[in-house]
Amino acid sequence: MDRALREAGTPARDAEVVCLGESMVTFLPRAPGRLAEVPAFDRAIGGAESNVACTLARAGHTARWVSRVGTDGFGDHLLAAVAGCGVDTSHVQRDPLRPTGIYFRTAGERATGLDGETADRGEVLYYRAGSAASAMTPGLLDRAALHRARILHLTGITAALSDGCLDVLRTLTRRTPDRPLVSFDVNYRAGLWRDPAQGPGLLLGLARGCDLVFVGEDEAAAAWDLHGSGAVRAALPEPATLVVKHGAAGATAFDRQADGTDAVTFAPGLRVEVVAPVGAGDAFAAGFLSGTLRALPVVTRLRLGHLMAAASLTVPGDLGTPPGRALADRLAALAPADWAALRLGPGWTADGGHRTGGGTGAGNGTVPDPRTPNPPATARPSTAERHAPCRSRDSEVRT
Repeated sequence: MDRALREAGTPARDAEVVCLGESMVTFLPRAPGRLAEVPAFDRAIGGAESNVACTLARAGHTARWVSRVGTDGFGDHLLAAVAGCGVDTSHVQRDPLRPTGIYFRTAGERATGLDGETADRGEVLYYRAGSAASAMTPGLLDRAALHRARILHLTGITAALSDGCLDVLRTLTRRTPDRPLVSFDVNYRAGLWRDPAQGPGLLLGLARGCDLVFVGEDEAAAAWDLHGSGAVRAALPEPATLVVKHGAAGATAFDRQADGTDAVTFAPGLRVEVVAPVGAGDAFAAGFLSGTLRALPVVTRLRLGHLMAAASLTVPGDLGTPPGRALADRLAALAPADWAALRLGPGWTADGGHRTGGGTGAGNGTVPDPRTPNPPATARPSTAERHAPCRSRDSEVRT
Protein backbone atom coordinates (compact mmCIF):
# COMPACT_ATOMS: atom_id res chain seq x y z
CA MET A 1 0.00 0.00 0.00
CA ASP A 2 2.84 2.43 0.77
CA ARG A 3 4.15 2.07 -2.78
CA ALA A 4 0.73 2.95 -4.18
CA LEU A 5 0.56 5.94 -1.86
CA ARG A 6 3.94 7.21 -3.02
CA GLU A 7 2.89 6.84 -6.62
CA ALA A 8 -0.31 8.74 -5.87
CA GLY A 9 1.61 11.58 -4.21
CA THR A 10 2.59 13.44 -7.38
CA PRO A 11 3.00 17.23 -7.50
CA ALA A 12 -0.49 17.51 -9.03
CA ARG A 13 -2.04 16.40 -5.74
CA ASP A 14 -3.12 19.49 -3.83
CA ALA A 15 -4.49 17.76 -0.71
CA GLU A 16 -3.33 14.85 1.37
CA VAL A 17 -6.84 13.47 1.90
CA VAL A 18 -10.19 14.09 0.21
CA CYS A 19 -13.31 12.85 2.03
CA LEU A 20 -16.63 12.52 0.20
CA GLY A 21 -19.97 12.08 1.93
CA GLU A 22 -22.93 13.65 3.66
CA SER A 23 -22.56 15.72 6.80
CA MET A 24 -25.55 16.82 8.85
CA VAL A 25 -26.40 19.18 11.63
CA THR A 26 -26.90 17.08 14.75
CA PHE A 27 -28.84 17.92 17.88
CA LEU A 28 -27.45 16.51 21.11
CA PRO A 29 -29.64 16.18 24.23
CA ARG A 30 -28.88 18.45 27.16
CA ALA A 31 -30.22 15.81 29.56
CA PRO A 32 -30.33 12.00 29.54
CA GLY A 33 -33.44 10.14 28.52
CA ARG A 34 -35.46 9.13 25.51
CA LEU A 35 -35.87 11.60 22.65
CA ALA A 36 -39.53 11.95 23.62
CA GLU A 37 -38.47 13.17 27.06
CA VAL A 38 -35.45 15.39 26.29
CA PRO A 39 -36.51 19.05 26.73
CA ALA A 40 -33.64 20.77 24.90
CA PHE A 41 -30.77 20.09 22.54
CA ASP A 42 -27.41 21.56 21.62
CA ARG A 43 -26.42 21.94 17.98
CA ALA A 44 -23.32 20.29 16.53
CA ILE A 45 -22.26 18.67 13.28
CA GLY A 46 -21.92 15.02 12.36
CA GLY A 47 -20.98 12.99 9.34
CA ALA A 48 -18.50 10.15 9.02
CA GLU A 49 -16.49 11.63 6.17
CA SER A 50 -16.42 15.23 7.39
CA ASN A 51 -15.46 13.91 10.84
CA VAL A 52 -12.40 12.26 9.28
CA ALA A 53 -11.55 15.40 7.31
CA CYS A 54 -11.88 17.64 10.38
CA THR A 55 -9.78 15.36 12.56
CA LEU A 56 -7.03 15.12 9.96
CA ALA A 57 -7.00 18.87 9.38
CA ARG A 58 -6.78 19.56 13.11
CA ALA A 59 -3.95 17.04 13.31
CA GLY A 60 -1.93 19.06 10.79
CA HIS A 61 -2.84 17.46 7.45
CA THR A 62 -4.37 19.09 4.38
CA ALA A 63 -7.90 17.80 3.92
CA ARG A 64 -10.77 18.52 1.54
CA TRP A 65 -14.42 17.67 2.07
CA VAL A 66 -16.63 17.12 -1.01
CA SER A 67 -20.39 17.01 -0.59
CA ARG A 68 -23.66 18.87 -1.18
CA VAL A 69 -25.69 20.93 1.28
CA GLY A 70 -28.78 23.07 1.00
CA THR A 71 -28.81 26.84 0.71
CA ASP A 72 -30.48 26.94 4.12
CA GLY A 73 -29.04 28.09 7.42
CA PHE A 74 -28.06 24.57 8.38
CA GLY A 75 -25.94 24.38 5.24
CA ASP A 76 -24.31 27.68 6.18
CA HIS A 77 -23.55 26.32 9.64
CA LEU A 78 -22.06 23.09 8.31
CA LEU A 79 -19.77 24.85 5.88
CA ALA A 80 -18.58 27.29 8.54
CA ALA A 81 -18.00 24.57 11.12
CA VAL A 82 -16.09 22.23 8.80
CA ALA A 83 -14.05 25.07 7.31
CA GLY A 84 -13.36 26.28 10.85
CA CYS A 85 -11.45 23.05 11.44
CA GLY A 86 -9.13 23.93 8.56
CA VAL A 87 -10.80 21.77 5.91
CA ASP A 88 -11.07 22.91 2.29
CA THR A 89 -14.81 23.19 1.55
CA SER A 90 -14.51 24.95 -1.80
CA HIS A 91 -15.90 21.92 -3.64
CA VAL A 92 -19.07 21.56 -1.54
CA GLN A 93 -22.06 22.27 -3.76
CA ARG A 94 -25.14 24.23 -2.62
CA ASP A 95 -28.58 22.94 -3.65
CA PRO A 96 -31.41 25.51 -3.64
CA LEU A 97 -34.10 22.82 -4.00
CA ARG A 98 -33.09 20.30 -1.35
CA PRO A 99 -32.43 20.75 2.38
CA THR A 100 -29.40 20.02 4.48
CA GLY A 101 -29.84 16.80 6.46
CA ILE A 102 -30.29 16.92 10.23
CA TYR A 103 -30.57 14.32 12.95
CA PHE A 104 -31.28 13.97 16.65
CA ARG A 105 -29.66 11.44 18.92
CA THR A 106 -29.29 10.36 22.52
CA ALA A 107 -25.96 9.48 24.09
CA GLY A 108 -26.09 5.68 23.71
CA GLU A 109 -24.42 3.60 21.03
CA ARG A 110 -26.02 3.15 17.64
CA ALA A 111 -27.56 -0.17 16.77
CA THR A 112 -25.40 -2.60 14.81
CA GLY A 113 -28.09 -4.93 13.52
CA LEU A 114 -26.78 -7.92 15.46
CA ASP A 115 -29.28 -10.38 16.94
CA GLY A 116 -29.47 -10.26 20.71
CA GLU A 117 -28.40 -6.64 20.85
CA THR A 118 -29.00 -5.02 24.23
CA ALA A 119 -32.03 -2.80 24.60
CA ASP A 120 -30.09 0.22 25.94
CA ARG A 121 -28.83 1.34 22.54
CA GLY A 122 -29.16 5.03 21.83
CA GLU A 123 -31.87 6.54 19.69
CA VAL A 124 -30.97 8.19 16.40
CA LEU A 125 -33.64 9.98 14.38
CA TYR A 126 -32.58 11.08 10.88
CA TYR A 127 -34.18 13.73 8.67
CA ARG A 128 -32.03 13.13 5.61
CA ALA A 129 -34.40 11.64 2.99
CA GLY A 130 -34.34 13.89 -0.04
CA SER A 131 -31.39 15.88 1.30
CA ALA A 132 -29.00 17.80 -0.91
CA ALA A 133 -26.28 15.20 -0.35
CA SER A 134 -28.57 12.31 -1.31
CA ALA A 135 -28.79 13.89 -4.80
CA MET A 136 -25.10 13.30 -5.51
CA THR A 137 -24.43 11.57 -8.83
CA PRO A 138 -21.19 10.89 -10.72
CA GLY A 139 -22.01 13.62 -13.21
CA LEU A 140 -22.40 16.30 -10.53
CA LEU A 141 -19.00 15.73 -8.97
CA ASP A 142 -15.69 17.33 -9.94
CA ARG A 143 -13.54 14.30 -10.68
CA ALA A 144 -10.36 16.34 -10.56
CA ALA A 145 -11.14 17.59 -7.07
CA LEU A 146 -11.53 14.00 -5.90
CA HIS A 147 -8.38 12.69 -7.56
CA ARG A 148 -6.04 15.54 -6.61
CA ALA A 149 -5.23 13.87 -3.31
CA ARG A 150 -2.94 11.20 -1.97
CA ILE A 151 -5.89 9.44 -0.33
CA LEU A 152 -9.60 9.44 -1.19
CA HIS A 153 -11.69 8.40 1.83
CA LEU A 154 -15.22 6.99 1.45
CA THR A 155 -17.72 5.15 3.64
CA GLY A 156 -20.57 2.73 3.11
CA ILE A 157 -23.03 5.26 4.51
CA THR A 158 -22.96 7.17 1.23
CA ALA A 159 -23.91 4.07 -0.75
CA ALA A 160 -27.11 3.69 1.29
CA LEU A 161 -28.42 7.22 0.68
CA SER A 162 -29.72 6.86 -2.89
CA ASP A 163 -29.14 5.11 -6.20
CA GLY A 164 -27.15 8.13 -7.37
CA CYS A 165 -24.91 7.97 -4.31
CA LEU A 166 -24.38 4.26 -4.86
CA ASP A 167 -23.34 5.03 -8.44
CA VAL A 168 -20.85 7.57 -7.08
CA LEU A 169 -19.19 4.95 -4.91
CA ARG A 170 -19.20 2.38 -7.67
CA THR A 171 -17.44 4.88 -9.92
CA LEU A 172 -14.86 5.91 -7.32
CA THR A 173 -14.01 2.36 -6.24
CA ARG A 174 -13.42 1.22 -9.81
CA ARG A 175 -9.73 0.50 -10.20
CA THR A 176 -8.25 3.02 -12.64
CA PRO A 177 -4.60 3.97 -13.21
CA ASP A 178 -5.03 7.61 -12.19
CA ARG A 179 -6.93 7.25 -8.95
CA PRO A 180 -5.40 7.99 -5.54
CA LEU A 181 -5.22 5.41 -2.79
CA VAL A 182 -8.88 4.69 -1.94
CA SER A 183 -9.78 4.23 1.72
CA PHE A 184 -13.17 2.77 2.67
CA ASP A 185 -14.86 2.50 6.06
CA VAL A 186 -17.65 -0.09 5.75
CA ASN A 187 -19.85 1.72 8.31
CA TYR A 188 -22.70 -0.77 8.01
CA ARG A 189 -26.01 0.75 9.15
CA ALA A 190 -28.82 -1.71 8.58
CA GLY A 191 -31.48 0.95 9.16
CA LEU A 192 -30.18 3.20 6.37
CA TRP A 193 -30.76 0.73 3.55
CA ARG A 194 -34.12 0.83 1.80
CA ASP A 195 -33.65 -2.85 1.11
CA PRO A 196 -31.78 -4.23 4.15
CA ALA A 197 -31.08 -7.50 2.33
CA GLN A 198 -29.27 -5.64 -0.46
CA GLY A 199 -26.84 -3.62 1.64
CA PRO A 200 -24.35 -6.29 2.77
CA GLY A 201 -23.60 -7.58 -0.72
CA LEU A 202 -23.20 -4.10 -2.14
CA LEU A 203 -20.84 -3.09 0.66
CA LEU A 204 -18.71 -6.20 0.15
CA GLY A 205 -18.41 -5.43 -3.55
CA LEU A 206 -17.42 -1.82 -2.89
CA ALA A 207 -14.86 -2.82 -0.27
CA ARG A 208 -13.19 -5.20 -2.72
CA GLY A 209 -12.48 -2.30 -5.04
CA CYS A 210 -10.57 -0.30 -2.41
CA ASP A 211 -6.95 -0.20 -1.27
CA LEU A 212 -7.51 0.29 2.47
CA VAL A 213 -10.62 -0.98 4.27
CA PHE A 214 -11.81 -0.46 7.86
CA VAL A 215 -14.49 -2.73 9.30
CA GLY A 216 -15.64 -3.59 12.79
CA GLU A 217 -15.73 -7.24 13.76
CA ASP A 218 -19.34 -6.74 14.84
CA GLU A 219 -20.16 -5.15 11.47
CA ALA A 220 -18.68 -8.10 9.61
CA ALA A 221 -20.76 -10.48 11.71
CA ALA A 222 -23.97 -8.49 11.22
CA ALA A 223 -23.54 -7.82 7.50
CA TRP A 224 -21.73 -10.89 6.21
CA ASP A 225 -21.98 -13.52 8.98
CA LEU A 226 -18.18 -13.50 9.17
CA HIS A 227 -16.59 -14.20 12.54
CA GLY A 228 -12.97 -13.46 13.33
CA SER A 229 -10.45 -11.29 11.54
CA GLY A 230 -9.12 -14.18 9.47
CA ALA A 231 -12.56 -14.87 8.02
CA VAL A 232 -12.95 -11.20 7.15
CA ARG A 233 -9.59 -11.17 5.37
CA ALA A 234 -10.51 -14.31 3.44
CA ALA A 235 -13.66 -12.57 2.20
CA LEU A 236 -11.72 -9.37 1.36
CA PRO A 237 -8.42 -10.45 -0.21
CA GLU A 238 -8.21 -7.54 -2.68
CA PRO A 239 -7.43 -4.48 -0.47
CA ALA A 240 -3.73 -4.03 0.16
CA THR A 241 -4.54 -3.20 3.79
CA LEU A 242 -7.49 -4.40 5.86
CA VAL A 243 -8.10 -3.16 9.40
CA VAL A 244 -10.50 -5.19 11.54
CA LYS A 245 -11.61 -3.46 14.76
CA HIS A 246 -12.37 -5.63 17.77
CA GLY A 247 -14.20 -3.11 19.95
CA ALA A 248 -12.52 -2.61 23.33
CA ALA A 249 -9.93 -5.29 22.65
CA GLY A 250 -8.09 -3.43 19.87
CA ALA A 251 -7.59 -3.77 16.13
CA THR A 252 -5.82 -6.07 13.68
CA ALA A 253 -4.24 -4.91 10.42
CA PHE A 254 -3.51 -7.17 7.46
CA ASP A 255 -0.89 -5.50 5.25
CA ARG A 256 -0.05 -7.11 1.90
CA GLN A 257 3.67 -7.62 1.33
CA ALA A 258 5.60 -7.70 -1.96
CA ASP A 259 5.59 -11.49 -1.99
CA GLY A 260 1.79 -11.60 -1.72
CA THR A 261 1.66 -12.64 1.93
CA ASP A 262 0.15 -10.58 4.74
CA ALA A 263 1.96 -9.02 7.66
CA VAL A 264 -0.57 -9.28 10.51
CA THR A 265 -0.34 -6.69 13.29
CA PHE A 266 -2.51 -6.41 16.40
CA ALA A 267 -2.59 -3.33 18.65
CA PRO A 268 -4.62 -3.47 21.88
CA GLY A 269 -7.10 -0.71 22.60
CA LEU A 270 -6.95 1.88 25.35
CA ARG A 271 -8.90 2.27 28.55
CA VAL A 272 -11.06 5.37 28.19
CA GLU A 273 -13.49 7.22 30.44
CA VAL A 274 -16.29 7.48 27.90
CA VAL A 275 -18.46 10.58 27.68
CA ALA A 276 -20.32 9.59 24.48
CA PRO A 277 -19.60 6.45 22.40
CA VAL A 278 -19.99 8.08 19.00
CA GLY A 279 -17.51 9.31 16.43
CA ALA A 280 -14.79 6.91 17.60
CA GLY A 281 -14.73 4.88 14.39
CA ASP A 282 -14.24 8.00 12.27
CA ALA A 283 -11.50 9.25 14.56
CA PHE A 284 -9.79 5.85 14.46
CA ALA A 285 -9.77 5.98 10.67
CA ALA A 286 -8.30 9.49 10.76
CA GLY A 287 -5.53 8.38 13.09
CA PHE A 288 -4.63 5.39 10.91
CA LEU A 289 -4.70 7.56 7.78
CA SER A 290 -2.45 10.11 9.47
CA GLY A 291 0.10 7.40 10.15
CA THR A 292 -0.28 6.10 6.59
CA LEU A 293 0.43 9.53 5.13
CA ARG A 294 3.57 9.69 7.24
CA ALA A 295 4.64 6.12 6.29
CA LEU A 296 4.80 5.08 9.94
CA PRO A 297 4.93 1.42 11.00
CA VAL A 298 1.56 -0.32 10.95
CA VAL A 299 1.51 -0.79 14.72
CA THR A 300 2.01 2.96 15.13
CA ARG A 301 -0.83 3.65 12.70
CA LEU A 302 -3.11 1.42 14.76
CA ARG A 303 -2.08 3.12 18.00
CA LEU A 304 -2.67 6.55 16.48
CA GLY A 305 -6.13 5.30 15.54
CA HIS A 306 -6.80 4.29 19.15
CA LEU A 307 -5.55 7.66 20.41
CA MET A 308 -7.74 9.63 18.01
CA ALA A 309 -10.70 7.43 18.99
CA ALA A 310 -10.01 8.22 22.64
CA ALA A 311 -10.12 11.93 21.86
CA SER A 312 -13.59 11.48 20.34
CA LEU A 313 -14.91 9.25 23.11
CA THR A 314 -14.08 11.78 25.81
CA VAL A 315 -16.32 14.58 24.45
CA PRO A 316 -20.13 14.78 24.07
CA GLY A 317 -20.22 15.30 20.28
CA ASP A 318 -18.79 13.47 17.29
CA LEU A 319 -15.59 15.54 17.12
CA GLY A 320 -12.95 15.55 19.79
CA THR A 321 -9.84 17.70 19.94
CA PRO A 322 -7.07 15.48 18.58
CA PRO A 323 -3.84 15.31 20.54
CA GLY A 324 -0.97 17.36 19.22
CA ARG A 325 1.37 15.43 16.97
CA ALA A 326 4.21 15.42 19.49
CA LEU A 327 1.98 14.02 22.23
CA ALA A 328 0.36 11.48 19.93
CA ASP A 329 3.71 10.27 18.64
CA ARG A 330 5.12 10.01 22.17
CA LEU A 331 2.18 7.97 23.41
CA ALA A 332 2.14 5.79 20.29
CA ALA A 333 5.80 4.94 20.93
CA LEU A 334 5.27 3.76 24.52
CA ALA A 335 6.49 0.38 25.64
CA PRO A 336 3.70 -2.23 25.68
CA ALA A 337 3.35 -2.15 29.47
CA ASP A 338 3.04 1.63 29.55
CA TRP A 339 0.55 1.56 26.66
CA ALA A 340 -1.55 -0.98 28.57
CA ALA A 341 -1.41 1.20 31.68
CA LEU A 342 -2.80 4.32 30.04
CA ARG A 343 -6.24 5.53 31.10
CA LEU A 344 -7.55 8.56 29.22
CA GLY A 345 -10.38 10.84 30.33
CA PRO A 346 -12.07 14.15 29.46
CA GLY A 347 -9.59 16.89 28.62
CA TRP A 348 -6.60 14.62 28.13
CA THR A 349 -5.71 16.15 24.77
CA ALA A 350 -5.88 19.70 26.14
CA ASP A 351 -3.23 19.39 28.84
CA GLY A 352 -1.54 16.11 28.07
CA GLY A 353 -2.65 14.56 31.35
CA HIS A 354 -3.26 10.83 31.23
CA ARG A 355 -3.46 8.39 34.08
CA THR A 356 -1.82 5.01 34.09
CA GLY A 357 -2.35 1.91 36.11
CA GLY A 358 1.26 1.67 37.24
CA GLY A 359 3.18 0.34 34.25
CA THR A 360 6.91 0.50 33.77
CA GLY A 361 6.98 4.26 33.24
CA ALA A 362 7.38 6.92 35.92
CA GLY A 363 5.36 4.98 38.47
CA ASN A 364 3.70 8.19 39.68
CA GLY A 365 0.36 8.09 37.88
CA THR A 366 1.38 9.74 34.60
CA VAL A 367 3.50 8.83 31.62
CA PRO A 368 6.49 11.20 31.64
CA ASP A 369 7.83 13.06 28.66
CA PRO A 370 11.01 11.17 27.72
CA ARG A 371 12.70 14.51 27.08
CA THR A 372 12.38 15.33 30.82
CA PRO A 373 15.36 13.67 32.52
CA ASN A 374 14.01 13.90 36.06
CA PRO A 375 10.21 13.90 36.18
CA PRO A 376 8.73 15.21 39.42
CA ALA A 377 7.91 12.71 42.11
CA THR A 378 4.29 13.79 42.25
CA ALA A 379 2.56 14.92 39.07
CA ARG A 380 -0.32 17.38 39.10
CA PRO A 381 -3.76 15.84 38.55
CA SER A 382 -4.75 15.55 34.92
CA THR A 383 -7.94 17.03 33.54
CA ALA A 384 -9.31 13.50 33.45
CA GLU A 385 -8.74 13.24 37.21
CA ARG A 386 -10.20 16.64 37.99
CA HIS A 387 -13.48 15.89 36.24
CA ALA A 388 -15.70 12.98 37.15
CA PRO A 389 -16.35 10.79 34.10
CA CYS A 390 -19.87 10.11 32.89
CA ARG A 391 -19.08 6.39 32.86
CA SER A 392 -16.13 4.15 32.26
CA ARG A 393 -15.76 1.87 29.32
CA ASP A 394 -12.86 0.59 27.32
CA SER A 395 -12.10 1.91 23.86
CA GLU A 396 -12.44 1.49 20.94
CA VAL A 397 -16.25 1.81 20.80
CA ARG A 398 -17.71 1.56 17.31
CA THR A 399 -19.88 4.23 15.83
